[in-house]
Amino acid sequence: MSAFEFFFSFYGLLLGLSVAELVGGFARVLHERERVRFGWLTPLLATFVALDVATFWNQAWVIFRGAPFSHALLIAGLVIAAVFYTAASVTFPRVSAEGVQDRLDLDDHFWRHRRLVFGCIMTANLIVGLMFLALMSVNEGFAALSTVRLWVGFGIFFTTTAIGAFAPWRPVVVGSLLVVLAYSLWTVSISAINLMAAGGWSPPLPG
Repeated sequence: MSAFEFFFSFYGLLLGLSVAELVGGFARVLHERERVRFGWLTPLLATFVALDVATFWNQAWVIFRGAPFSHALLIAGLVIAAVFYTAASVTFPRVSAEGVQDRLDLDDHFWRHRRLVFGCIMTANLIVGLMFLALMSVNEGFAALSTVRLWVGFGIFFTTTAIGAFAPWRPVVVGSLLVVLAYSLWTVSISAINLMAAGGWSPPLPG
């Protein structure tokens, strides 16, 4: 087992728990849909969090693939994944209590918890951004990855998540959510276009 495989067996498991928490939260509100007003803010926020978790999975391949074994990296991975899990665990409300008849409004839940969710996502991205800056200062290979597009994208992401967490005006918060979600979907689209331009992948060879 390589150092990266050992690290990712731990890091990937913790990130996977965040995905499970998001999917489980959505399933729980579907189960209680008779007393849930869905709205659209919480589902959009959950989509954004899920996309960012997947982005961190991709960043692990880019950043940690060549890293040596280090206890410090395991702790860093633990902190990043724990922050994500916290965000994922409060994105949807807890609605599993049997016999409870109180109505649940997902838009109200969004406004009660958006600071925590956006703040956690912002914190996780800031940790990785600082780690990337440190690597660029000591490694030419990482320095070559620094582009205008990279830092403009990071600026858009960090600014919109900070606005989502701390802005006091609801229309501004909603606008920041739409912008950061659109940016996340755009990056996925670019990746898909690059995949198709590269010819995809080969079919499995016959046994």
